[in-house]
Amino acid sequence: MYWEEKIETMDIGTLRSLQLSRLRKTLERAKTTPYYKKLFEEIGLDTDIKSLAHIRDIPFTTKNDLRENYPYGFLAVPKEKIVRMHSSSGTTGRATVIFHTREDIDNWSNLVARSIYMTGARSEDVFQNTMGYGLFTGGLGLHYGAEKVGMMVIPSGTGNSVRQINIMRDFDTTVIHILPSYAFRLLDVFESESLDPRKDVKLRIAFIGAEPHSEEMRKKIEESYDMDAFNSYGLSEMNGPGVAFECPEKKGMHVWEDSYLIEVINPKTLEPMPDGVEGELVFTTLNRKGMPIIRYRTRDLASLYTGKCPCGRSHRRLSRIKGRTDDMLIVKGVNMFPIQVETVLMKFPEIGRNYQIRLETKGHMDEIYVEVEVLYPADDMREYEGLKNRIAAALHSEILVTPKIILHQPGAIPRAEGKAVRVVDNRVKE
Repeated sequence: MYWEEKIETMDIGTLRSLQLSRLRKTLERAKTTPYYKKLFEEIGLDTDIKSLAHIRDIPFTTKNDLRENYPYGFLAVPKEKIVRMHSSSGTTGRATVIFHTREDIDNWSNLVARSIYMTGARSEDVFQNTMGYGLFTGGLGLHYGAEKVGMMVIPSGTGNSVRQINIMRDFDTTVIHILPSYAFRLLDVFESESLDPRKDVKLRIAFIGAEPHSEEMRKKIEESYDMDAFNSYGLSEMNGPGVAFECPEKKGMHVWEDSYLIEVINPKTLEPMPDGVEGELVFTTLNRKGMPIIRYRTRDLASLYTGKCPCGRSHRRLSRIKGRTDDMLIVKGVNMFPIQVETVLMKFPEIGRNYQIRLETKGHMDEIYVEVEVLYPADDMREYEGLKNRIAAALHSEILVTPKIILHQPGAIPRAEGKAVRVVDNRVKE
């Protein structure tokens, strides 16, 4: 049941003492880096802090700080001690880079092993990794963790869907790491190959993450494949996957607090938020030697669950990620997140597996269009007029604006390679 029972079930007082001890060591390492050395001198920080609450005396670290001090401004060891570099995608500017020592890689792999063992994956399983490899952390992160558990690992990578299914069938894949949107797209390929994912493959566990998805989408994936799908959370600045993972209770993702100090803040006032209240996640590494990061603002929005988990683990649980502060859309003066749209759409059994939100400027007004594929083709799409009205009404109740609904035949909305493109913003920028 447990990969490391002593750590996973540690009482809260002992866990907090461990965090404080590791935080002090982390601050000592951090002050050897060019960036934190200067920062700590400016604020007069004594690294021998007396409580975890004193971390609030340290300013936040942002993605822009990582970019401005690229490439080695956060490095805490000589370069010859580094064995791995990973990077963010850099889609919104210069990429951020993260460095790992050999010990860092071992610790990271162990956290991932702890996570996936918790879901029921065992050495006799066959693990197929459909995530990308290279600078992206998701592929190699799960790969190393699965090998540590002892599973046979198939690094199939992204794309070539027919080949993915053939591999599942030829090697009796039982555990898969997959984007939730790709799990949906793969169902179309199963159909085109006249195969039933519930009967013709032996999948029993899926690890889904790397893009926001709703609980409704998870349930549809589980039903379509007849397997358990576990949500996970990670980011390259905190290693990658293995920061938080669901246990079989599926009532939040356990944050491995022996390795990460988590805070939830109000993204506007920067004040700390209590457990159970949604805010922006802030993380501090507690067990990384090569590149410690203090109070990193993730821009991800979620909350921490209170109360002990029935699984017996004492580490606090993170809610599903609602979105990012920079993903929030403002339409006609109303704030909304794409995942709110998905949550509504996935409740309609008539809707297929793909959708897209499109924003346009009409005159001086913003308009929101929600394009959706129906599950079954129709000779005359007008027969779905009633469905359009019901979707529009349900979305208005959730996001407080009424979008224009456009229904398409199955397969009509373009599929993206990699993460699904859910929002297309064509509005005129003033």
